[in-house]
Amino acid sequence: MSKLAVVLAGCGVYDGAEVNEAVLTLLSLEQQGASYQCFAPDIEQMHVINHLTGEPVPGETRNVLVEAARIARGNVQDLAQLDVAQFDGLLVPGGFGAAKNLCNFAVAGADMVVQPDFLRIARAFHQAGKPIGLICIAPVMAAAICGQGSQCTIGNDADTAAAIEAMGGKHLACPVSEARVDTERKLVTTPAYMLAGGVAEAYSGISKCVAQVLALA
Repeated sequence: MSKLAVVLAGCGVYDGAEVNEAVLTLLSLEQQGASYQCFAPDIEQMHVINHLTGEPVPGETRNVLVEAARIARGNVQDLAQLDVAQFDGLLVPGGFGAAKNLCNFAVAGADMVVQPDFLRIARAFHQAGKPIGLICIAPVMAAAICGQGSQCTIGNDADTAAAIEAMGGKHLACPVSEARVDTERKLVTTPAYMLAGGVAEAYSGISKCVAQVLALA
């Protein structure tokens, strides 16, 4: 049985991990006969968003690891402690947290910097020849993790695709129901809520992404 590490960027689409994407990733892993362990960085979120209004909450701070525990039902570990040798691959659901807490793409665009612990661990998976699945907006980190020329998708958003190309990646258009595979780099990506209009659409691509990662494991 393959065992995957799943990295969560908090809890909530606007400032953390996208909850539906995270749950669908875990569901897909279980349905396809794999086990998993969730991880998150023990850092403060970039900011806290009121998910009713979409506006930042002044003066409030939240911890990414503590917030991720909401999705993982408490079964989440500090990302800094992840031992790559214990896992067969890596999966990263999207949500703005991937672009705010795992990196700063949301504010820096193509000049982004990836969170050090996440970058170290993701590169270690890649260097060990273990597959990586990046979902939704998370593929903006593809080139930083897997090197220049990394093939990935965020769907068809022109501005984000241009930023991926500027950072050294190669963007591939992709419908919500599919995933794109860079076989050379063992990198799998899918648009999910970059395109999805609902849970079923997001699941259609996420389940394929998980299947491809497991096939490469």
